[in-house]
Amino acid sequence: MKYFAVLLLFMTLLPLYVEAQLNIEQESARDNGITLYNQYKTASAISFLTIAAEAGDPEAQYYLGEAIRKKNHYMNKEARKWYEASANQNNLYAMIQLGRIEHDMCEISNDCASSQKPPIEWLNQAKQIAQEKAEAGDAEAMCIMYEITLDDTWLEKAASAGDAFAQYWMAVSLKQGDGFFLPWKRSEAVERWFKLSAEGGYPKSMMEYGEILYKRGDIEGFRHWNEQAALTGYAPTVFGYGADLAHEPDTFGYPLDLIKGYALISWLSELDGGGGMKENVEYTLPRIAAKMSAEQIEAAKKLSKEWASSHSPLSFFPDKLSR
Repeated sequence: MKYFAVLLLFMTLLPLYVEAQLNIEQESARDNGITLYNQYKTASAISFLTIAAEAGDPEAQYYLGEAIRKKNHYMNKEARKWYEASANQNNLYAMIQLGRIEHDMCEISNDCASSQKPPIEWLNQAKQIAQEKAEAGDAEAMCIMYEITLDDTWLEKAASAGDAFAQYWMAVSLKQGDGFFLPWKRSEAVERWFKLSAEGGYPKSMMEYGEILYKRGDIEGFRHWNEQAALTGYAPTVFGYGADLAHEPDTFGYPLDLIKGYALISWLSELDGGGGMKENVEYTLPRIAAKMSAEQIEAAKKLSKEWASSHSPLSFFPDKLSR
């Protein structure tokens, strides 16, 4: 009887810890929702994320919790429900967000569920799981340990293990004056971490490293990393790169390419105000168009559609663990 009781308990808990297998439509909804979230279209993301979250996908559940919390500007019952659903599938980011709750709305209304786990328990659970993974060599878990403990040692371990996001923040931290370095050694360390992060694919580091090269007089190096950041879909760089190609203005010596410049700026129109890009597009696109023939504009519009379908979606690359 004891065996069957244990088996029954296991079967009851199983749905909480086994990640759902999504069908094509649900997977597409999740990906579209995350894309919209990363474009600062929080309200638009919710309906897509809900489809995959209700199907049991922990990543969609986490981002749905994030989107609802940001839309309402506080942790409400609905956001908490989705964070908990994701956390119950061992999503460490969801556990940390639950652990960061300072003033839960249910406490104010005095209707917290008796089974509701307090924030410190979620944080301790996240720390236990992350530490085990980190000690086994998981670089992302090391970065999460830094988020939980604020111990700079974990950030350095994550960066040394190759986490591009951690490498970016190592560089930023050193640039802001953290740690003890001789001045020239500090600048060398900042450059090293930005370079490693850029090579690891993180677009914000690509721009930082490109700026270092530019100040050194390496214009070709800057142009290379500027283009690489644009290829990731990093929206601010897509705008800058497109404007540079169209010589609006001609700052970095790019060969004039009105069609590609117009295409990239036009692509940003799909953000529809996300991240403040609408004003930039509305100002710059007519200035480029004034230099072009009708045929060139049509070619640029066609290229814009082709580019959007063949490259990574536009994104502002917000930190996954937001405040």
